Amino acid sequence: MLTAKQHELIRFIQQKLEETGISPSFEEMKEALDLKSKSGVHRLISALEERGFIRRLPNRARALEVVKLPEDAVTGGSRPRAANDAVSAAISPKAIAPEPANDIIEVPLHGRIAAGAPIEAIEGQASMPVPAALLGPGEHYALEVSGDSMIEAGIFDGDFALVKRTETARDGEIVVALVDNEEATLKYLRREAGRIRLDPANGAYEPQIYEPHRVKVQGKLAGLLRRYH
Repeated sequence: MLTAKQHELIRFIQQKLEETGISPSFEEMKEALDLKSKSGVHRLISALEERGFIRRLPNRARALEVVKLPEDAVTGGSRPRAANDAVSAAISPKAIAPEPANDIIEVPLHGRIAAGAPIEAIEGQASMPVPAALLGPGEHYALEVSGDSMIEAGIFDGDFALVKRTETARDGEIVVALVDNEEATLKYLRREAGRIRLDPANGAYEPQIYEPHRVKVQGKLAGLLRRYH
């Protein structure tokens, strides 16, 4: 037996697959089910996966496949069909939903950025694949983190910071700040007494304080990628 929310979620996923061929994002599922956080979506998906109603397609972001539908969700009393037969129990027997897309975005990789003392930000020609689910609207790029001054914010040496391009940010946001047009650093942005303060998230480091004309916001942190070796 499925809970009401599990039942609602699997129907929503199936509807999106039939309409677009792409499984919905976690944000779309959260809004559709009127949940307060994406963690609730994760729990529902895990429960449906354990019960054999859906499966995650390997090596793809935002790719869910409906294996079967609850019996009372099948149109006209027909037997639920496995997803491999026609992506899964389509309303019309002739309707075959397209395979969920490999929802990966290539973003520019612009060298390394300091999470300690500022270092030069290197503009590179490389790119890296990023799951679209980690990015919101807008233009993004990636930087490899160097240093440990943001470890209390969960940002470690060797992580890849996913950054949304913007020239503005609110106090308290983690930004890529360009100092004196040549050195970039990843820090919390604060405005204090007419100056710009770039705060680390490590008690071993002191804040960096600059006159406003010396600091330009180059983007704000949108997500992180971490490799385990």
